[in-house]
Formats: sequence, C-alpha cells, structure tokens
Amino acid sequence: MARADLIVDLIRHAITGNKPMVKKVTEAIISEERKKQHTILADKIENELNKNRAIDSSNNNINLNTNGKVTLDYRAENLIDEITPIKKLTDLILPLDVVTLSNQFIQEQFRVDLLRSYGLEPRNRILLIGPPGNGKTSIAEAYAEALLIPLFVVKYDSLVGAYLGETASRLRKLMDYVSTRKCVLFFDEFETLGKERGDTHETGEIKRVVSSLLLQIDNLPSHVIVIGATNHPELLDRAVWRRFQIKISLPIPTRVNIISWLDEFQHKHKIRFEYASETIAKKLLGINYAELEEFGLSILRQYVLSLPDSNMKDIVSNELKSKANNISDSESQK
Repeated sequence: MARADLIVDLIRHAITGNKPMVKKVTEAIISEERKKQHTILADKIENELNKNRAIDSSNNNINLNTNGKVTLDYRAENLIDEITPIKKLTDLILPLDVVTLSNQFIQEQFRVDLLRSYGLEPRNRILLIGPPGNGKTSIAEAYAEALLIPLFVVKYDSLVGAYLGETASRLRKLMDYVSTRKCVLFFDEFETLGKERGDTHETGEIKRVVSSLLLQIDNLPSHVIVIGATNHPELLDRAVWRRFQIKISLPIPTRVNIISWLDEFQHKHKIRFEYASETIAKKLLGINYAELEEFGLSILRQYVLSLPDSNMKDIVSNELKSKANNISDSESQK
C-alpha cells in the first residue's frame, strides 16, 4: 500500500484540479510500489496515467501563455523520442566480450527477483564508448528489444535551455517521468551534459547541470536502464565515469567483422555480390558500420532498380570504386 501522505496529497490535488501535481504524486506512488515489488499494481496505475498522457500529448508541444503568445511546452514527455525497438542483439556484429557483457546484463534484468532475494540490485547504467557509426544507438535499441521495453532517446534541443537553471529543471522533469517506467533511457553524445567540471572553459551553469545529472542518475530505480554514448570519453567528468557500472568499447569493424556483416547481409536479402566477401572486406577496411550499411543498401537499391537485367558484379565494382574515392577524399582533407 502506498504511503498515507502520498494518498492524501493525491486526493487534495485531484479535488483542487492541480493536474501537474496529480501526475507527480501518482508517479511517486508508482515508483514506491515498484520498489516494494508490487509490480502488478504499479503497472495498472501506470497504464491509467499513460492514458491521461496520451490525451495531453495530443495538444502537442505548443501552448498559449496569458498574453496570447505561443510558448513551447517542456513537459517531460516532450523531452524524449519514444522508439519501439526492432533491432535485435543477434542482428549486430559485436566483439565476443561485448556479447558476453550484454548477455550478463540482460540476465540480471530478467532475474531481478532472485538478485533481490540476496539483497542485490541488477546493474542498470551502461556507458558506450567509440567513434561515430559503430553501433552505440543500435546496441541501446537491441537491449530495449531484448528486455521488451521502450527506448527513450533524449532530445537535447528541447532539454538544454538558454537561461540559468532551465536545463537542470527540465532534467528533473525528465527523470521524474522515466522513473515510473520500465525503459531504456538513451543519452547520445553524453559529453553534452556530462562534461568535466574542472574544465576552465565551461560556465558555472554547465557545472550545475553535471551535478544535477549525477544526483538524478543516482536516484533512478534499477528498472530504468540508463545508457550514455560518447565519441569523446576524455571530455566526461570523472564522477560520471564512476556512475556507470558497465563500460563497453565499440571499435570500428575489423576485416573479420566486415566479412561476417557482408555474409549476413547477402543471406538476409537473398542476393550474391559475385565477389568473395574477403575481397570486398579488404577494400572496405577502415569504414564504420553505418557506412557499411549504406554500402550494402546502395548495392541493393541499384540491383532492384535494374531488374530483370541486373549485373551484380558491375554494381558492386562501381560501388567499391565510389567508396574508395570517398575514403581518399576524406583522408586528403584531414
């Protein structure tokens, strides 16, 4: 049963018609019930709350203030994009140590009751490190898919404010919102919020945001999976590093990884590139997974559009030449 003070607050705010406070107190009740492992009750309350959110969200992000001017609505649900995950872990080409860590993490989340019976909590904070285009967003989506929960991607353009205290305030709204949901909360380019506080070039506002972020992450329940992704780990505050229990490096694909990806792509789309995968991989070595995906899709598009007279060998040959020219141009600009 929820604490008496929360029930009293809920009734009082409902009678006075204070919808924001009704939602806030309800979220607190849901969080408390989950901590007590009253998951059925928590889910029922959450479903009712989500029905109300769906009605509210139909008003979009725009309101009129008292002067009739248009203002943006920074409710928590407008600070994130909710994504229904589709990509699976088995769809990704990952190093063996990453696969092992991922499976351990997923098992911890599925067997939370067993862990709690021994006084333990599952790990729920993961930092993904690596250059752009190598699967950080994909792995966050795959974790959400494996756990059968939604993926929430933080929208920095709505979260980061121009005035003192705005970002920290919106961050609190965001964390209060997700704390009642079983979800993956994904921060891409995490260094945007988690910058080193000792950096003399940063303002006091950024330092306050980092401090607020750390406090909010600490207070999140273990059913909220926080995943931060960064291309620049050297910019992260040292205290941010300590908050993440699992740290995963995602390097650019090796020749063996590229061969595996090419074989899987051809099998999935029931086509043949008419070149040995080893030959193609040698020419593509150094590109990331996003570029590899575009390489495969470009070939597939050309193949489909030229049916029934498609010449796959010519298509692949021309695409390899184009890719080689792009790599050469990018290296000359460094």
